[in-house]
Amino acid sequence: MEDESFQPNESGFKQYATSHQQNFEGATPILRTHDLLTIKSIPIKPLFCDTPVAAVDVSSIKIGETETGLLCAIRGAIVWKHDSRYSYLRFGPFPFHITEENKKEIYNLFKHHSFEISEDANAPNLANVPIRMGSLLERWLQLGISCSAHDSVILWDGSLTAGTADSPLNVVSQLLEISRNRLNTILAFSKTTNLRLLGHKLTDLGEKSWPPCLLQINGFPPQSGPVFSLGNVYVAKLTQGICSFRLDIDKEISLERGIEAVQKLLGNDLLIQSYPETLRLAHTFSTFTATEVIGIQHLIAQQYGLRIIARPNIRRLLFGPFGKGSEG
Repeated sequence: MEDESFQPNESGFKQYATSHQQNFEGATPILRTHDLLTIKSIPIKPLFCDTPVAAVDVSSIKIGETETGLLCAIRGAIVWKHDSRYSYLRFGPFPFHITEENKKEIYNLFKHHSFEISEDANAPNLANVPIRMGSLLERWLQLGISCSAHDSVILWDGSLTAGTADSPLNVVSQLLEISRNRLNTILAFSKTTNLRLLGHKLTDLGEKSWPPCLLQINGFPPQSGPVFSLGNVYVAKLTQGICSFRLDIDKEISLERGIEAVQKLLGNDLLIQSYPETLRLAHTFSTFTATEVIGIQHLIAQQYGLRIIARPNIRRLLFGPFGKGSEG
């Protein structure tokens, strides 16, 4: 890519923040409405014991385009709370130049290192490579914290579903098994969900609940298409406020142990609007800001002698102020 030119992506920091709760390339999510669902309200209270809390999050972002491909960057963060202190470890940002020629090599390098899978897989289309790389990095960090932590509460961003290209069933099952063997409990918080009950979004059920409490949802099928649900599904209303979240807890542990983990979270972490502070900090430390994107663009331009150009925006030329969309 030396001496090539690339076009900085002006709004890239808005477009390519990784959403790990999506299902890519036609995967079937678990979002059907069921009439056989039952709801059980479980009041909980903080359990004040010295339990470490850890959280993992990853972001990927599009930096710009070159004549032959695209420039992207990924970054991850691990945050943990122990002995009344928050600590964090950042990984990245790691910039990549992805082309049609090298995308398979880069994607399989990530996949083999993260999942220890020897066979090659077809790389996704070029636009989806940054998101998929971010997902692979996230699984690798989750594996690291699951192997190193003991008797801890580990927070994931997203749900405990598997069967998509970025969340293979055997990989997610292995992560959960490793955590169980080390007496860790994984709590997966979803900021958004497609799950509905009688046409209403699942998280809306927590509006009239008195916190802190869990709404246990029973009756969802364990599989929908290629997607498997590996967790028991709850609605978590843990503090006063307007927010409730979908919470998945490993199915292979007892219901009592899962509820106890939520109580330990209440007793050891700060929660605002029902959301744990460790998970919020992990998101903050991994997310790219507009200033960071500009800095990475200029660093790459200086490091490799690239010329920064501004190609005309076709949508703006054609539609003026109405030219919104992926190029707007």
